[in-house]
Parts: sequence; structure tokens; C-alpha cells
Amino acid sequence: MPDTTNSLAEAPSIASSPDDAVPVIDISDFLAGKSGALAATAAELQHAQENVGFYVLTGHSVNQALIDGVFEQTARFHAQPLDQKLALKANQDNVGYMPVKGSITKATPVAGVKPQPNLVEAFFMKRDLALDHPDVVAGKRFRPANQWPDPAALPEFRPTTTAYMDAVEALGKSLLPLYATALDLAADWFEVAFREPQYVLRCSHYPPHEPAPGQFGIAPHTDSSFMTLLPQSGLPGLAVLSQSGQWIEPPVIDGSFVVNSGEMMKRWTNERFLATPHRVINRTPNADRYAAPFFFDCTLDHPMECIPTCTDAGNPPKYGTTSYAEYMAWFYDRNYAHAKKETST
Repeated sequence: MPDTTNSLAEAPSIASSPDDAVPVIDISDFLAGKSGALAATAAELQHAQENVGFYVLTGHSVNQALIDGVFEQTARFHAQPLDQKLALKANQDNVGYMPVKGSITKATPVAGVKPQPNLVEAFFMKRDLALDHPDVVAGKRFRPANQWPDPAALPEFRPTTTAYMDAVEALGKSLLPLYATALDLAADWFEVAFREPQYVLRCSHYPPHEPAPGQFGIAPHTDSSFMTLLPQSGLPGLAVLSQSGQWIEPPVIDGSFVVNSGEMMKRWTNERFLATPHRVINRTPNADRYAAPFFFDCTLDHPMECIPTCTDAGNPPKYGTTSYAEYMAWFYDRNYAHAKKETST
């Protein structure tokens, strides 16, 4: 990993080489089933995953009005009085509200970053399970019922966000044959692992603030997920650490998603696919920045052991077998436990 100590607060630069730039991948031909599109698009994906860890996704089928609606509902939620938001305080399954400075990036630290509270507030949702669902009744971790704001105050919040989660889950599942092909696997290899994906939608608000050394909306980190899908909002703030050590911004394309892999993908592929550090700084004066990242993962208890095409006699597995439930128990307790202690005293 490059030494980023002296460049953490600098504005992102323009990439100096193609391998430093965040590539753009159009999946419209693949989704249309055109001949040769699976192999060609998977080759683009393979290059992005092995050299950058991020790409900008275009040509998808998620309705723009639904994306716009999620941003609108995110702004409406965070415009509520703080006491109304705190009434939905995030619980042990991390569904609900996390206030500004409610998280510290500890689980995936980056060289040169001293962990401190992030300048972001967020509302977390998972699959909308009914109160009488067996996993909810049994109290199974990471399979809770969601907390929801008062429908009298925010009548469109729940229907908009649940419709959006359904749409982006479908998008994530549609990409799985590309990932399998990029890993030299059969196109349907991930079907069993993603029979009922785990996912999290985080509706985030980055309030304006005066820049300060070492202070971030979200400090440099890698995601925990198999795949993160982030709709572009129009306001800059996200920067990606290239393999040469430059902070670069993804190209802004209306209607696109910025997609990256996280630690689960890195572990599962034996580090063949990257989990790339990135950060968020709200650099726009007097402007509120909103984001709606969708963290997409495999079924709760599926055993993720090293993918067979990612290991051989000269490259043994670097990680033991784990599941989403096991990894996320560690991740959440590292990043959010301090906030729960503070709010319970």
C-alpha cells in the first residue's frame, strides 16, 4: 500500500495513467443478451477489479425517478429534528439512525489515518422482513425487522426505499454472471451463494463543515461488502486511492452507479480482486451532500471459502472460510460499538 500520510487531506488529482483512472463499464449490451457481450463486458470488469477496484456502471435498468426519489427521501429524513431521528437509534443489527460522529473507521484502517469520528449521519435499512418472520421472532442477528420513521411525517419514505432496495438487489444479481466469468468460473457459479442476498442501504447526510486536517465525512477505508453500488449524486466528495498512491475522483456521469468491491470480495478471491481504500469529504461550501450506498452480499450463512480459480499450488488460500454473519459481527462491533456505548450512558 502506498504511503498516503501526507496526502490524505489533499484535493483529488487527475489520474496520470489509464490504470489509475476509474473505468466506465456499459452493461446495456450484456443485459440485452447480445452475442459476445458477456465475455467482452466480463473482460472489462476483470481489468477494473484487478487494477482499480472501482468502476462507473452505465446502461443499467434502475429507473432514474426511483434513484431521485431515494435522494429526496434521504434529505427529508435528515431534515427532521434530532430527537425524532434518535428515537430510531441504530440497534445491535445496525438498522436505524446513526448520528454525526456516530462511527469511527477502525475495522479497515489506512496508513496515516488516525481514527476519529466521521462527520456523517446515516439511516440504515436491510431487507424488509415482517415482524412475524421466523428470523425476526428468533432474534437472528442481521435478520431483523427494520425501524421506520413515522409514516404520518414521511409517508413516502418506506415505499420509496423498499422499492429502491428491490431494484438495486435485482441489479446486483444481474451482475453476478459477469463477476463469475471475470473469475474464469461458469456464469451461474454465484447463484447458490446469492439465493437470498444480504444487503444494507445507508441513506447518508454529509453536512457542510470547515476543512480540518485529518477530518473526514468518512475517513479512508475499505468497504466490508462483496459489492457496493452507489448512485451518483451530482456533488463531489468521493475519492479513490489509486494503486500508484493518488487520490482520484470517479468520472461523473448522470444516472450512473459507482461500483466497488470490498473485503468480502477480496477474501473470497484470495486478493485477486481489490478492496480499494476510498474516502468522503464534503468540499462544497454551504452545501449538504447526500449519498445512498447499497452494500450487496451473499446469503447470511453461506460459507465463503477461497474461489477455486483464485488459488493453486503456488498461491495457497490466504484466509480461512467465513460467512457474512461471522465477518459482519466483527466489522460492526469494531466500527459502531463505541457509539452504542455512548448513547446508552
